[in-house]
Amino acid sequence: MGKYTGKAVTVPFASSVIYQRVSNLSGLQQRLEELPEEQLKAVGDVNFVDDDNFEIQAPGVGKVNFHIVERTPESRVVFQAETGVVPLNLIIEIEPEGDSSSRLQTSIDVEIPMMLRPLVGGKMQEAADKFSEMIAQLNG
Repeated sequence: MGKYTGKAVTVPFASSVIYQRVSNLSGLQQRLEELPEEQLKAVGDVNFVDDDNFEIQAPGVGKVNFHIVERTPESRVVFQAETGVVPLNLIIEIEPEGDSSSRLQTSIDVEIPMMLRPLVGGKMQEAADKFSEMIAQLNG
């Protein structure tokens, strides 16, 4: 399995607040729609379907649906992609940085055959970085 870790980002909220937002997606669609146009473009084509599911439009892949498969209170949320092509998990790790800020980092675990990793590794790393940025923008 290949693991691609996104950039760590700091958000100005306690880890409990961030965990609540990413472990229950119901409020994120409204926050997404309230983003300024420039930030909305940076986030890309994402739709928060309900409390446990979201979907993205991935270039070259099409629509990918994710659902929550694991919650560790105030520290970790794991999403599994329903691609049917390759097993893929998106992991969000949350660490407190004082009383009113948190550090979060996303990673993508994906089963890619060894010979294909050089071809898709850069795109997976880019996706991991983009997820970190998207979550920071939705919680900033």
